Formats: sequence, C-alpha cells, structure tokens
Amino acid sequence: MDNEDPLYEEPCYVISVAARMVELHPQTLRYYERVGLLTPHRSGGNRRLYSQRDVERLRAIMRLVDELGVNLAGVEVIFNMRRRMQEMQAEMDRTREELEAELARLRSLLDDVT
Repeated sequence: MDNEDPLYEEPCYVISVAARMVELHPQTLRYYERVGLLTPHRSGGNRRLYSQRDVERLRAIMRLVDELGVNLAGVEVIFNMRRRMQEMQAEMDRTREELEAELARLRSLLDDVT
C-alpha cells in the first residue's frame, strides 16, 4: 500500500489482528503504547485500532530490536531522529523551491534589462 494512500492511515485493525499480522503478543503492543513507541487510534468504545502505518511501525520496531539489537530507548531515539530528518528534508525542499523561484525572477529581470 502506498504511503500517500488515505487508507494507509485508516485505523482498521483491532489489537488481536494487528498483533497477528506482526507475530507479536497483544500485550507487547500494549507495552509499546505505554512506553510511547506507538499511538493507536481509539474507537468510540475505547478499543485500540491500528492503521497500516502502525503495522509498519511495529515491523520497524521488530527489525531494530530483533535484527540490530537496539533497545526500546534506542528505537525511540531512532524514530525521533528519522522524523526530524524528514522535517528537515521538507524544509530544505521548500527553501530550494523558493530559491529557484527567486532565481527565475531575477533572471527574468536581467533579461528585461538586456
């Protein structure tokens, strides 16, 4: 599923289904929520509902812990750094667009003068 697809964010999996999808115990998902690594949506009846994005985040947590030996505090640091890098990339993209627009404006003025 594409990250730009609105369904990617749609909370649609109850905890038992999400846990089965990633082969974890539901209690592990509750623990990840308690320590702040995951924030599932809550239904009107206060049931946890997970999106495809949440499931992929769980898989990323598992990869970091199981394959790379990162502890949960490290996982949080890595996720925070990743989020900050994405924010910085978006800011750089905006700045580049602004600079390119200004350069085009200045070239147009220069063309008008010559």
